[in-house]
Amino acid sequence: MTDSALRMDAVQKSYPHFQLSDIELDLPEGQIMGLIGANGAGKSTTIRILLGLVHQDQGEVEMLGFAMPGKQVEAKRDVGYVSEDMSLYGRATLGWHMNFVKSIYPAWDQSFANDLAHRFDLRTDQKIRGMSHGQGVKSSLLLSLARRPKLLILDEPTTGLDPVARYEVLSQLMDVVADEGRSVLFSSHNTADVEQISDKIVFIDRGKIIDSRDKETFLDNWRRLRLEMPADTELPELPGVVQQQKSGRLGTITTNQYTPELQQQCRESGAQIHEVENMTLEEIFVAIVMNSRGDSVS
Repeated sequence: MTDSALRMDAVQKSYPHFQLSDIELDLPEGQIMGLIGANGAGKSTTIRILLGLVHQDQGEVEMLGFAMPGKQVEAKRDVGYVSEDMSLYGRATLGWHMNFVKSIYPAWDQSFANDLAHRFDLRTDQKIRGMSHGQGVKSSLLLSLARRPKLLILDEPTTGLDPVARYEVLSQLMDVVADEGRSVLFSSHNTADVEQISDKIVFIDRGKIIDSRDKETFLDNWRRLRLEMPADTELPELPGVVQQQKSGRLGTITTNQYTPELQQQCRESGAQIHEVENMTLEEIFVAIVMNSRGDSVS
């Protein structure tokens, strides 16, 4: 066993029109990893490989210290999985599902399940087919969380939820991982959700990991500087410049190596600083993707 809840080392998977290339992931126990990528970037393929549903062509995969896919039966005893398109039995009630899962998993916590049903405003006597999309997602989350899994894998769980339902789901997730023994992989294209709850961020695009680090490192290091320059002067050369644009006297520089000293460097080059902007995780993601693709955005 290792101190990693999951690990992927040089994992590759090829399809006729898509390739997952050299995927490296390492989620320490007790942390939340946000896997961010646009639709079709490779998030779901990565998760399917982790769960043993798809076999990698190359590379090594471990989940809770068990080699995948060979030891998936052992690993999955302590793994919960929720996806926005998961299907439960429409004609059965939530209570029936709770009893069914309870009969399979000895770690089922009935008191916690009842509490989740109350917090999520779910009725255990309601049939699944009569539930809204949000209620269905919360039901799936309840069935996974009440097993008290060591690792929770969430594939786009908040897609299609209204703001109140999203808040309920995310707040409960943060409560669950307050227990340092629990780990979460949260896959989404919604950067706001991931930014709210994750410790570590991984950006994936076109089947490749394009950046990975602690969330606070991303947010601390990235800045957008809006400058005014004399007409005959070029933008200053600054460390970590990812994007820059100049139109007349106005210029914009985006850097991933910001320090307060950069402002002095700008002034020494003749620039007047109008604004130094913090960047959201979404803006950082777009900048990294465009830079990786060789494009640019302002």
